[in-house]
Formats: sequence, C-alpha cells, structure tokens
Amino acid sequence: MNGAELLVQALENEGVSYIFGIPGEENLAFVEALRTSKIELILTRHEQAAGFMAATYGRLTGKPGICLATLGPGATNFVTSVSHALLGGMPCLFITGQKPIKKSKQGRFQIIDVVRMMEPITKMTRQIVGADSIPSLVRQAFRVAIQEKCGPVHLELPEDIAAETTSASVFPVTRITNPQVSKAVITDTIPILQQAKNPLLLIAAAANRRRTCRAIEDFIERTGIFFFSTQMGKGVVNEYHQRCLGTAALSDSDYLHCAIARADVILNVGHDVVEKPPFFMTRNGVQVIHINYFSAIIDNVYFPQHELIGDISHTMRGLASRIQPDSLAGSGYFSRVKKEIEKNIFQRHQDNSFPCSPQKLVSVIRENIPEDSILSLDNGMYKIWFARNYKATNPSSILLDNALATMGAGLPVAIAAKMLHPEKKVVAICGDGGFMMNSQELETAIRLQLDLIILLLRDDALGMIRWKQACMNLPDFGLEFGNPDFVQYAKSYGAHGHRIYRQEELTPTLLECLETPGVHLIDIPINYSENTSVLIDELKKKTCLL
Repeated sequence: MNGAELLVQALENEGVSYIFGIPGEENLAFVEALRTSKIELILTRHEQAAGFMAATYGRLTGKPGICLATLGPGATNFVTSVSHALLGGMPCLFITGQKPIKKSKQGRFQIIDVVRMMEPITKMTRQIVGADSIPSLVRQAFRVAIQEKCGPVHLELPEDIAAETTSASVFPVTRITNPQVSKAVITDTIPILQQAKNPLLLIAAAANRRRTCRAIEDFIERTGIFFFSTQMGKGVVNEYHQRCLGTAALSDSDYLHCAIARADVILNVGHDVVEKPPFFMTRNGVQVIHINYFSAIIDNVYFPQHELIGDISHTMRGLASRIQPDSLAGSGYFSRVKKEIEKNIFQRHQDNSFPCSPQKLVSVIRENIPEDSILSLDNGMYKIWFARNYKATNPSSILLDNALATMGAGLPVAIAAKMLHPEKKVVAICGDGGFMMNSQELETAIRLQLDLIILLLRDDALGMIRWKQACMNLPDFGLEFGNPDFVQYAKSYGAHGHRIYRQEELTPTLLECLETPGVHLIDIPINYSENTSVLIDELKKKTCLL
C-alpha cells in the first residue's frame, strides 16, 4: 500500500468513525484512500468549523476527533480551533497536507512551516518524513491526545510520503490508565476536612472530561457538602440537587460568592487556570485542596496549599470512605445562601417585555426543552446568563467554552453533538456576531439531514463588548453592525426560518421547532439592559446583605 492508505488503515485501527474537514490538492491521495474506507468524511465549509467539530467529538467521547485540511491557508484556518481544543482539554488529531519534501515542484508556493506554527498550540506536532513511520506516529499521537491534560495533536502528510510504497503494519491499541493518589496522601487530607467549619466543593472542567459523575455525587451524598461549578463543570452533578449553589458565571460579587467568602476549605475538583477564575484566592485566605489529574499551575489568583494528583474518581471515593457521613454540611450559612440563590436567580418573576430579556429566554428554554437536551453556546453576553441561570442536569446538557471562549463555535459544536446524539434534542444558542462567523455550516447541517434548532439572539451589535465598554464608562463606539434578514438567510440554505415579534410567540415557536424535523433558525430580538441592572446594580445592593 502507499502512505496515504496506511494512514487511513492506522486511523481505522484506532476506531475512527468520522473525519471532518476540507480536502485540497495536496491530500487527494489520502481522500482517495478514505473513499473505500469505513471512515466517513464530513465535508465542512470552513476548516475552523471542522476543527470545532473534531474537538467536540473528543470532548463528548473522550476519544480523539479527527479533522483534515490542506497546506497553507487550510492549515492556518485550523489555528483557532486547535487553540480551542488545547485550552479546553479536548482530544483531537489535526491532519494537514504538504508539498513533496524530497523534490520541489512549485518553489515555495503556499508553503509555510506548519509544524513550527502548531508547536505552541498542540501537545505534539510532527511532519511524516517516511511512510514506514506512520503507524508509530499515529499510535503515539492518539496516546498523547488522550493523556491528561487532553488536547490536540497534529500530523503533516507531504504528497510524496502519501504516495510512497510501504509494507509497514499498524500497532495494537493499548489502554492507558491514570495513576492513582496513594492512600497515605488521601489519609493526610482528612484532618483538613474534619476541621473545616464551612467546606465547599468546586466542580471544574477536568471533572467533566471523564465519567467522574458518580464518584463526585456519592461524595456529596455521603458528606452533605455544598457544591458549585465553573462554567465548564456544569452538569457533572445535577444542578437541581439540594446542595447545589449554582455556577460561578462571574468571578466575584454574585450571591454564590457570599458562600465562597465564608468557606474555610474548598475542594477544587478538576480546576485549570485556563478557565476564567470562579473565585480569587488571597494570601492567608481560604485553604484550597487541588484535586486533578495534573498538578496546579500557580498564578496570582490560584495557589492551592494542598494537591491530590491522580485519577479524580479514585480520589473522591478514597476521601468519601474516610469521612464521617454528613460531616461536611457546614454551619447552616450555605443553606441561607442557597435560598437566596433560588429566590433571586431561579424563581424570580420574569416580565413579558419585548425584546426578550436574557433571564426570560433562559427560563423559557429550560421549561420547554426535554431534560436530556443538549445546548451548544457560542460566546457572547448570553453565555453568562445561561451559565448563571440555566440548571444543567448532566455533563452533556450544556456545551460552552470558558477557556479560549472564541466566537463562531456554537453552530459547529451543535452539529457534532447532534451527530453523536441523534436521539437528543440539540439547540445552538448564538449571538448575531458569533453566528455569522460560521453561519455557512447551515449547509453542512442540512446536507447531513440533521434535526437542529438555532436560537439566534439579535441585538445588531457585539453585546458583550458593549457591556464591558459601558462598565468602563467609555462612549458607545465601534460595536454596531447590520444583519441580513435571518429568516430569508436560513431559507436560502433550505432551513426553516422563524422570527419572534412578541414574547408570547417564543414558547409555541420553540415547541413547534422541537416537534418538526429539519434545521430551524429562530430570530429572537434580545434586550441586554439587565446586564447592568441585575449583574451590577442589583448584586451590589443585595449580596452585601448576606
């Protein structure tokens, strides 16, 4: 066989089902090998979107997602999604083509040093310089991608190596298990917890990458400890749990931070400083126990005094078995904060003004979509509201990015989620700014015959930055833009387009889309005035009283 055929065989050996991407001249031999493979090529309309889809595959399955691009501009279009996977801890393999490396045909046309470009944003990057090395490079790439911290790897396949004859064979796939914290280290941690007056449990991103849910939930049930999550830790434990204090959508000054300020010990499970801080540590402040697969990265706002490094589930079970039942429930203050959070965030009366407020939108969606649905959030002001006000029921129920936090990911992530979970309702939440960065993937969703809903929140501006601009007392400048007629835009691709003119139309339109097959886009005007009235003015007045 040739190198391209061997690469496809190596990917089949790893259990690859899909490759997302865009072929180019330099990888046509690889595409030809794919044609007769059991691996399905998912043609996207932009390489960045392909990367988001591959990263989402890795995020949801724990196995590397695969994407493909040609050299030069195809490879450079991967940079944002590679970075998204790196910071978010999502295992994936990016494959790019290249001109022949043994004999130049076209000088330096389209050639840049892709391997060197990928070095700072991947866990591993290699140019394949001989077809015989393909099996070992693929096996190593997959191993590196899934080792904690999970992330992206990259292989470059030059044209002449793809055509090179080889008789090499693939390596067997072997299992990697995470190391475990020793019993002695776990035992040494118990006195810290036993002496705590108001301990808290924080669930963060790494706890959401593997199936740690049962071990963490069992720890909560046994000890009675109150818990909260970062944005990327939402849903590891059902947020309707009586001990849940919600999500740290803001870094400080929310109701939740009253509990954090009173805590004397925080068990920080799966936190990584690439995610926006859920709270700020101070010298001589709260004791933090860092529980993760890898050691903490120290900075000015995160410097844990204790670390338990190893398999998270094993650590949580080890701690639970050594702690007295219901011994970490605290003094009762957290119960008071819990009541305030429920009253002021989840049970408050929503007005029927129009355009819709973000709080009203969140409550309508939570009340009307099935509990096991998947929300895919692009990045914008609405992400804070969904992180804060939407109760997630399982690890897959809300997909958002609080690490790179790039715009343009919402629709591609939703497409990958629906491919992996065709039995579930999948809803993409996008602002008009982020949606238009990858809106061309509407065609991909329709070609794949997916049932998908896109809630397009329209304010004709970059709403998040406008809020930040106002918070800094700067003039409103440079953030407004025009939009297409989104209903007609959706229809031009073959999707169903809907527009909301009154708030009472939102629920029946959403229910209609949930029940009707196909791709649906709902244009929803949004009013972000609550950004200031609630997230700043109200919190300043109320949280200080707690």
